[in-house]
Parts: sequence; C-alpha cells; structure tokens
Amino acid sequence: MNPLVHAVAAVSVGIVDGRTLLDLCYVEDAAAAVDMNLVMNAAGEFIELQGSGEEATFSEAQLAALLALEKRASASC
Repeated sequence: MNPLVHAVAAVSVGIVDGRTLLDLCYVEDAAAAVDMNLVMNAAGEFIELQGSGEEATFSEAQLAALLALEKRASASC
C-alpha cells in the first residue's frame, strides 16, 4: 500500500512594495511587509498556513489575494 495519499507542495507568498508575490526569494522575503508560508495537498486541503505582518498589518482582502495567488500556482503544477 502506498503511504502517500496526496501530493504535497509548499510555497511562500508575500506582499512586497504593495504587490502580491509568489515564491519569494531571500531579498523579497527580507523586504516583505507580509510573509506567508503555505503547505497544501493535491486535494486542495491545507496542511500548514503560517503568515505574519512583518512590517505592516494586512486586510482580509489581501489575505484572500495571497491565497488565490497560491492556489493559481498550485493548479498549474
């Protein structure tokens, strides 16, 4: 029996200079006002969701935009 039920992927997203970015490099991560790490499975279920306002607060709309960016990227894999 295969112990792997679903494929798993992890990605970082963030808000840098007012833009939502996917898969932040070190320089972007260090400059991010908001930084979020997401781990999801192929069924679209969250395994881990960790985010923080590093330099600023963020709204529910910005959170939704970050989640949508991650989901679009995951769907293309």
